[in-house]
Amino acid sequence: MTSPTSIVVLGSTNMDLVAYVAKAPARGETVTGREFRTVPGGKGANQAVAAARAGAEVSMIGAVGADEFGLRLRGALDHSGVDTDLLRTVEGPSGTAHIVVDDEGGNAIVVVPGANGTVTSLTHGDEALIDTADALLLQLELPLSVVVEGAGAARERGVRTVLTPAPARSLPPELLNTTDLLVPNEHEATALTGLTDPYEAARALLDVVPQVVVTLGAAGCLYVARDSAEPLTVPAPRVHAVDTTAAGDTFAGVLTVALTEGRPMPEALSWASAAAALSVQHEGASTSMPYRVAIEAALA
Repeated sequence: MTSPTSIVVLGSTNMDLVAYVAKAPARGETVTGREFRTVPGGKGANQAVAAARAGAEVSMIGAVGADEFGLRLRGALDHSGVDTDLLRTVEGPSGTAHIVVDDEGGNAIVVVPGANGTVTSLTHGDEALIDTADALLLQLELPLSVVVEGAGAARERGVRTVLTPAPARSLPPELLNTTDLLVPNEHEATALTGLTDPYEAARALLDVVPQVVVTLGAAGCLYVARDSAEPLTVPAPRVHAVDTTAAGDTFAGVLTVALTEGRPMPEALSWASAAAALSVQHEGASTSMPYRVAIEAALA
């Protein structure tokens, strides 16, 4: 491997409060869980950890609260090799994600933003950090204003932007116009376009962004680009899923590492798919993410 590439993540940090159940409760129903865990997470922090474990030099821009969760979240990022110098500590609680995971590995999630909601704009230090990056990873668990600002700052500096549009919501043109690669799952792609067929949704998204990867869970992923007539599909490795909570974040983080290292898109997608498949075989979000050596072993 050559010298590590530099990735900046502008995103959320949450403590995941995870209940494991045989079957998720229906509305108004109470069920008994078999286990409860608190696991560091948040879409931004998850992608940062995934990218760092895959071999990049990663820095995190965001915020944690002045509470015990905030200390744990910062410590977990530090432990995975993520630079947290520009991760703010603010008064009040850290963000939390309340997650129910069933025995088939499916999940349902409620996010309470907490400290993440205070990150409404970039500082001069944030902009200077983005200027040094090979790529900027974005999601939608921070206020939209700072996501738009971050993408714009990256575009001005010639830095690749990779956006995971989750939680799904309508996106303003100024964000889409400064996004280089959009990585929705099939449900998010439908929410953005109104189209249920992943290929049709991906092609429609090319009207607003130059490249799209739609993740399809166990079915793999689909890639389309304005400069390519044919779509590219990559199957997912067949594995037994235990917990799919951070699979999409693992995919996005590792895909960004692969692309910044100069890997061609088919190889980058295979690399990201292998990493995501490894992550779903273990419980937890950031704790389930594989290191580079495990990804390379899985591909070999």
